[in-house]
Amino acid sequence: MLAFVAGMVICFTFGSSILDFLLVPIENTMRQLGDPNPVMIYTAPQEYFFTLIRISMVGGLALSFPVIAFQLWRFVAPGLYRNEKEAFLPFLIASPFLFLLGAGFAQFVVVPLAMTFFLGFADLPSYVAALLSGTGEGPDPEAVDTGIDIVFTGKVNESLDITLKMIVAFGLCFQLPVLLTLLGKAGLASARGLRSTRKYAVVGILTVAALVTPPDVTTQLILFTVVYGLYEISIFLVARVEKQREEALRAEGVWFEDDEEGEEDDPLLKTFDRDDEGERSDKGERSGAGDEGDGPEDDPGMVERGR
Repeated sequence: MLAFVAGMVICFTFGSSILDFLLVPIENTMRQLGDPNPVMIYTAPQEYFFTLIRISMVGGLALSFPVIAFQLWRFVAPGLYRNEKEAFLPFLIASPFLFLLGAGFAQFVVVPLAMTFFLGFADLPSYVAALLSGTGEGPDPEAVDTGIDIVFTGKVNESLDITLKMIVAFGLCFQLPVLLTLLGKAGLASARGLRSTRKYAVVGILTVAALVTPPDVTTQLILFTVVYGLYEISIFLVARVEKQREEALRAEGVWFEDDEEGEEDDPLLKTFDRDDEGERSDKGERSGAGDEGDGPEDDPGMVERGR
């Protein structure tokens, strides 16, 4: 808690600089579309202050995460075996790194494309020019004599909201290899299972891309390509985990060759099947014995009549 508060204070001190950095994509897009002096506004006296508070909270959580993770590790580590500690620690280190990688990808790639789409939608020629040449000059104001000019006047909190949502969404999407590899280590996911569900993964990734990105095909394809690539990397990592587990079990002499055939040949399942077959055979023997006891030769009445 103290680390989080300290991180908030540090981020609030440099809040204006952080805000300027987060608004760089929209600033560059506005300049490309013909605005030489981009301006953002706020319409309530407290709006700018709470915008900085919001940035401070997100930045404070990011700065304090190493301390929070270390405290979490100190709490969990005493209950783990040595091999479990060695397995869990790399993921604890990789998770914030992948989150920062996803956040950077959103800030420098996705958000500029999103801003270009949204701001250029009202000025399609400038939008096309910005995509093709990287420089848009906007419409000529002298060529417009009648009608109403549609001009963008952005609010700070609303523009920042788009950027933060993109950063958080991509940061979480980049956690996919960590999540699936942990499931693989826990035995809850397998490389074979992930390969067999590729088509469902494609549908799920496309759905996520449609929900968290602007309604333009370019940004959605970028997110799909990146996340699907992470899915394939996850399959490779899970397969590697399974291979390491197999080698360890072979070294201990507890690996069954039938394990390679899949879940349908699981030795544990075979044990249950043998038990079930044994119970059925015992019931069959008892049932057969009962039928023999009910036969004519064992019926007391038939024996008496025979005499």
